[in-house]
Amino acid sequence: MPESAAPEARARTLLGRPKLWLLPTVLTGLLALLLSLLYMGGIVNPNGDLRDLPVALVNSDTGAPPAGQRQNLGTQAAAAIAADTGGGSVDWRLLGRAEAQDELDSGKVYGALVIPADFTDSLTALTTTHATVRPTITTLTNPGKGSLGSSLASRITTSAAHQVSLTIGKQLTAAAPAADSTTALLLADPVNVVTRVGHPIGTHSGLGLTAFYYTLLLVLAGFMGGNVISNGVDTALGYADNEIGPWHTRRPTVPIDRTQTLLLKMVMTAGITLVSVSLVMLACVAILDMDASHLPLLWIYSYCATLAVGLGVQAINAAFGGVGQLVSLFVFIVLGLPSSGATVPLQAVPDFYRFLANFEPMRQLSDGVRAILFFDARGDAGLTRSWIMIAIGTALALVFGFSMTRYYDRKGHKRLTPQPA
Repeated sequence: MPESAAPEARARTLLGRPKLWLLPTVLTGLLALLLSLLYMGGIVNPNGDLRDLPVALVNSDTGAPPAGQRQNLGTQAAAAIAADTGGGSVDWRLLGRAEAQDELDSGKVYGALVIPADFTDSLTALTTTHATVRPTITTLTNPGKGSLGSSLASRITTSAAHQVSLTIGKQLTAAAPAADSTTALLLADPVNVVTRVGHPIGTHSGLGLTAFYYTLLLVLAGFMGGNVISNGVDTALGYADNEIGPWHTRRPTVPIDRTQTLLLKMVMTAGITLVSVSLVMLACVAILDMDASHLPLLWIYSYCATLAVGLGVQAINAAFGGVGQLVSLFVFIVLGLPSSGATVPLQAVPDFYRFLANFEPMRQLSDGVRAILFFDARGDAGLTRSWIMIAIGTALALVFGFSMTRYYDRKGHKRLTPQPA
């Protein structure tokens, strides 16, 4: 007489088993804690973490020194500004006007403070009857470096310019003690501070944020595409179940070793990435009208960047198996976002994230995208370094992935599973 089938379990019964709760609770709790610490830790206090933000300082003053002084007022102002680094928060770079513009155009500085050629003459004229114009100091922004970075630089340069105005105002007031009340008010704060864009970008550039979001799209395309391809191949070869809603299938297992499986996945990744990258560019540039130039270069760069991520995902999955997707999530997304320097400047994040930025993929890729979109694809704007890091990342993915699969194959760690009935 056949044995009766075991009764089906009930959810109410299983919920009473502590072991069933333990692993999911610990893992989801740890993930929530780590994500909170990593994401918020990078952006919670940019002003407090700000260190050595590069800003250009230009002194174009050609006026003669005032009576009894050895330097003109522009030179005095520049020296005072450069000496005040705000506790190390700013790195003033003393440059000529052409040099400063080149640094703005290559994204090497977040802004600039420019003292004009007639600075001394205009200021000294205020104490006479020959004043024709109020002296002006210009602060230049660099929106291509991101809205927050440009804003931080603008705040620093504007504050420095106002401090210069007040300091010089005391000198002028002392030199003109008989001035009437209106003139005295002008002399107390004589410098007009004007803010202008030092390196303009297009109106469809998301205030400088399209570089970050486009980079994020490339990383996500490589990350998700790599995992979809990996799971699809495992299902097609019979190493994983295929379950859609109430339907479940299991294909016959194809005998293949780990190295050949990884090779298959990587070749498919290289081919499918051609489609995904083309669709990303179609959506961003053709449909949404994102400001972008150097389109052939942007496509080639996007393909290589996305492919490097996809190959990295395949290598990690091959090495770590079932937890590979979680490992690659941390490598490419969780640790990459706060250390990318694309939304919050690396000069305004804690040291831990600056360390990660030396090798985390998203930072390497965002520098290249920013250079192509905003800085005329200049190599010194970060594009050259990005190409080098893409090549290194691709090589590491190939070496690591195939080294691990060959090791597993030599040890006899087969992936064979029972054939479905």
